[in-house]
Amino acid sequence: MELPECPVCLQNYDGDSTIPRVLACGHSACQDCLLKLPQRYAQTIRCPACTQLVKFPPQGPSVLPKNIDLLSLCLSQNPNPNPYSNTSKQDHRFFDFLPRFWSDEFYASWKDWVLPNDAVLLDKRVDEERGAGFCTVFGGKIDSSSKLPCRVCFGNDQRVSLVRVGSLMGLGLDDANLKVSYVVRVLKCLSGMREELRDELGLILRASARQCRKTGEVYGFWGDLDDGFLYMASERMDGSFLEKLGDLSNGFCGEDGDGLSKDGVSGFALIGIEMVEAMVSLHSEGFIAGCVGFSCFSFDYLGHGYVDMNEVLVTGRKIRKSIADEELEVAIGDLLEDNAFMSPELWLELLQNKGIGLERDKSGYSIGYSSDVWSLACLLLRILLGKLFTEEFPNMIKEKGSDYLTLHSIWTERVSSLLDTQLGSEYARLKDILLKCLVYDPEGRPLLTELRKCIRELITKPQFDLASLDRAVQVSTSCCIILGELCQFPKELSKTQEEDALQGIEAAVEADFGPVKEDIVDKNFLEGLFEGLVKFKDMQGHRDCITGITVGGGFLFSSSFDKTIRVWSLQDFSHVHTFEGHEHKVMAIIFVNQEQPLCISGDSGGGIFVWGLSIPLGREPLKKWYEQKDWRYSGIHALCLSSSGYVYTGCGDKSIKAWSLRDGLLECAMNGHKSVVSTLAICDEVLYSGSWDGTIRLWSLSDHTALTVVGEETSAVVASVLSLSVDRHMLIAAYENGCIKVWRNEVFMKSIQLHQGAIFAIGMEGKWLFTGGWDKTLNIQELSGDEFHVDPRPIGSIPCSSVITALLFWQGKLFVGYANGLLKVYYCGK
Repeated sequence: MELPECPVCLQNYDGDSTIPRVLACGHSACQDCLLKLPQRYAQTIRCPACTQLVKFPPQGPSVLPKNIDLLSLCLSQNPNPNPYSNTSKQDHRFFDFLPRFWSDEFYASWKDWVLPNDAVLLDKRVDEERGAGFCTVFGGKIDSSSKLPCRVCFGNDQRVSLVRVGSLMGLGLDDANLKVSYVVRVLKCLSGMREELRDELGLILRASARQCRKTGEVYGFWGDLDDGFLYMASERMDGSFLEKLGDLSNGFCGEDGDGLSKDGVSGFALIGIEMVEAMVSLHSEGFIAGCVGFSCFSFDYLGHGYVDMNEVLVTGRKIRKSIADEELEVAIGDLLEDNAFMSPELWLELLQNKGIGLERDKSGYSIGYSSDVWSLACLLLRILLGKLFTEEFPNMIKEKGSDYLTLHSIWTERVSSLLDTQLGSEYARLKDILLKCLVYDPEGRPLLTELRKCIRELITKPQFDLASLDRAVQVSTSCCIILGELCQFPKELSKTQEEDALQGIEAAVEADFGPVKEDIVDKNFLEGLFEGLVKFKDMQGHRDCITGITVGGGFLFSSSFDKTIRVWSLQDFSHVHTFEGHEHKVMAIIFVNQEQPLCISGDSGGGIFVWGLSIPLGREPLKKWYEQKDWRYSGIHALCLSSSGYVYTGCGDKSIKAWSLRDGLLECAMNGHKSVVSTLAICDEVLYSGSWDGTIRLWSLSDHTALTVVGEETSAVVASVLSLSVDRHMLIAAYENGCIKVWRNEVFMKSIQLHQGAIFAIGMEGKWLFTGGWDKTLNIQELSGDEFHVDPRPIGSIPCSSVITALLFWQGKLFVGYANGLLKVYYCGK
């Protein structure tokens, strides 16, 4: 025979180190283990055998009675039951939620990068000509009153730049019944992107998270529900490079504007160093811009230069759009007009991608960090030489009969001549390194660190340099922005989308919900709601506010302020019968599943009516009784039933009363609340009561004694508890201020504002949480988390025409009761 052992440490009981102590539920555990069990609620513990919540004495387990019978049995069979000590084992339980519309990993990776919908105030919108918005950097500012992510510190009136990265339209989320939440729209847009595009966004975000000093910070994604686009929001510096350049031109250039004078070289050096260091910073994060212009650089209030990632993206998009729509000469003209430059190898790559054969050029030079060296050198030459430098590009293209390498040599000779005229022999080293940056072969170009050193020597020649920028660019992998998916113009995506649309949709659905079937019959309610397959039916008959909904015996029951209980068919939702007899508002209703099924209702006058459900349904109640009337209080507000046959009423006199269902006699009254008891729930032989005093009290159903009080310390402001939802692990309370509070395994997790006004009804089904209230909105949340945290995810909302006062989710159907007396059922159907 196996000897009795502690259910926690699995040690056989003895009279010394493993002493069995008896809990209120009747189970035993050793004294040491009981001492170590967590007391989530004050003076209560969970029995390790049956998990029932039981009282625990403040003096500790030593005052609990010993289980003498177990001790006698163990000692008689084995005088030395525990010859060695065994480490107690901990039982780590995790709540398993149902499959989600995207994986936990995806949600965890992207959720913190979603900015609230009210976080950004857009300056202005553009006329939506083709591509206008795609090739535009929008301006805006952060709304400091919004609930912003804690990972980002925003200053007052923080300016942001915005660039479009996706569309919030056409996601398959638009349905007449469901208004999908903002967060779901953004995440759905991200999850629906091509993997290559999403990977590029991930690289940018990870680089921003490392807070690289010379690259503008990316704050995250912001969706504009007005225009239906998803934007990437980035830091916007106050100083514009073009404004800085304009100041220098006014101070050091001649009236003809042909470049800087010799006296302006020092100013050129200050700007040049900042531009080079900003580009080095971009390279250190593994990015190659591919094409840069003056708009890609900005300055902070200290004069330090930054690379604006959004401007780099838009510059690349403009070039790819020009190459796709225009001839080569026109595309180059558009580029020069924007004061942007791109290396020869990148021009050849983009033209080849377009399918243009380049017979005069047989080179196969690779694209790397030196491609940006070429572009940056062109910007510096534009500062030095002015418009004369850009005028040489069209002249080079007009040369006929020469290959590109010959044309490039002719162009560099002309640039060299212009430098001699502009700078003279005093700055020969600067001239040489700039010309070296323009060589055709990328491998022959100098490093950015060499260029920086040369420009710095225009100001000073230090004996040593503290900077170690050589290490900053030693990155094994790189991403060329202009060649990436983010710069791909929508027209270029069209063919791919046409080919992959159906296949991609099926793959996405299969990844989330399993294999795609042609005949969709058995649909989960929420899946059907997203796909527009959910229908609804109005069930009319009540003349006043719905107060309760319950299901049982093949019927749906609804109670109302109109003093009636209506019975509905669950087959076609038609009206079957009406129970009448209450003289006051019917406040609550429950179904009793026993040999003779019953329906019990309670009213505001203290009446408790028991209705028989034998066919045919009768007009009169089987029995009825009344609680003691008190003119100061308003009768019954809540009902629930225990497995032991007691009916519990939450009353206006601040008490919970236990009534015998058999004879209607009052068993006891449980007191402790300081105001009306508004809601009741039972789980694992524990009664939960919520009150207008803002607290939730727990009661043992075995002896009707108080266990603990919940919610007294979670908030300094008292808000009435209006509804409760309880399961084995979770307790969720809804309050009159529009908040819900969540406890998991007796530990308070968080408080969340869900509604603008009181939450009158709450329901939980698996991972789904439904709430409705004063703001006439039915909110749907997805509960996620583990032993240590709970993360309610806003899925969507259903706009309603009246205040929501009752909710019930049953077998894939959602029943909603309204203050105007309407009862509505949502269900999946073709």
